Amino acid sequence: MMVLCASLLIGAFLAVTYSYKNHTTKSFLITLFTLPAIVAVVIMMVNGNIGTGIAVAGAFSLVRFRSAPGTAKEIAIIFLAMATGLITGMGYLLLGVVFAVILGCIFTILNLSTFGETASPTKLLKITIPEDLNYTDQFDDLFEKYTNTYSLLDVKTTNMGSLFKLSYNIELKDSKQEKAFIDELRCRNGNLEIAICKQMETGYDL
Repeated sequence: MMVLCASLLIGAFLAVTYSYKNHTTKSFLITLFTLPAIVAVVIMMVNGNIGTGIAVAGAFSLVRFRSAPGTAKEIAIIFLAMATGLITGMGYLLLGVVFAVILGCIFTILNLSTFGETASPTKLLKITIPEDLNYTDQFDDLFEKYTNTYSLLDVKTTNMGSLFKLSYNIELKDSKQEKAFIDELRCRNGNLEIAICKQMETGYDL
């Protein structure tokens, strides 16, 4: 019972830590809350039985492959929750608590700091152009002028094929020049729709 209570407390701490300043979902926080306790109980039940341990490892593998892709931070916090569950399940309650608190504090500090951030974050640029406009090099000079890096992600048709929608990854040289960049793009695309938006984190940002 002490192991279960300690694991639940650690899970609650990790869930609160991760939810601070992070975009998350209720289901993910519930998973963080309960995972240490689940792992701890599993470890207690295995108790040196090799066959059972192999079966449990297979079950964890199935859960991983059936889950949706997560971001690097989500995967890290999931592994932290599993590690604390393993520690408490083996009977090291104090070590589990200390480990969770230290790593949770480090996670929060890194999350609040500018560690790993670029001066100008990557954004998603969407440009609508008429079908008769050759887009291959139409905007290259503007990209060279206003961005550090750019890459074409996809091209698709819309409005019965009369329009094309282009999507680019861009990193602006100066975020204050964003409006000027859009104004010059408008002169090239016939004043059709242009959008610059922040990129959402995906499961492929490792």
